[in-house]
Amino acid sequence: MADSTREEKLKRINESIRAFPDFPTKGILFRDICPILKDPKSLTAVIDLFEEYVRQNHQDVELLVGLDARGFLFGPLLAQRLGIGFSLVRKRGKLPGPTVSVAYDLEYSKAEAEIQEDAVAPGQKVLVIDDLLATGGTLNAACALMKKQQANVMGCLVVIEIKDLHGADKIKPHSVFSLVQY
Repeated sequence: MADSTREEKLKRINESIRAFPDFPTKGILFRDICPILKDPKSLTAVIDLFEEYVRQNHQDVELLVGLDARGFLFGPLLAQRLGIGFSLVRKRGKLPGPTVSVAYDLEYSKAEAEIQEDAVAPGQKVLVIDDLLATGGTLNAACALMKKQQANVMGCLVVIEIKDLHGADKIKPHSVFSLVQY
């Protein structure tokens, strides 16, 4: 983090997040991370801040687990920096070979998340990463999947947390580290 301070990096990230009203449906204010991905300095700021947090709070993490699909954008970059592996949690039917899945509720429907059977070892210390925490359904499902695999979830990392939706309550007792809160 030699190039700029934590505050400067958070400011850059905040300025890179766009808001789109009424997307994907009326009444939703969508937070778009695409400008972060387009700007190398913003993307570096995200990974720098995640790395700093993990090195200070979770030195013994062994694996990052990223959620389909935006967790795949940040997770491998952070895993590479930390010198650890990365595994995918995907929507059901998207992974080859033997998988383990959990069902979870979405706002108006149900879904299933899955991971390859051998992607996480029993007792392995993992952090779960995604772009956004809203209602907590998907992150909660990923944590349940890790529990099913007997992994030790050390916490969750997100770029954006929508505080008014109380998603962090849904994934307790797991902690959430978010860079930006709305």
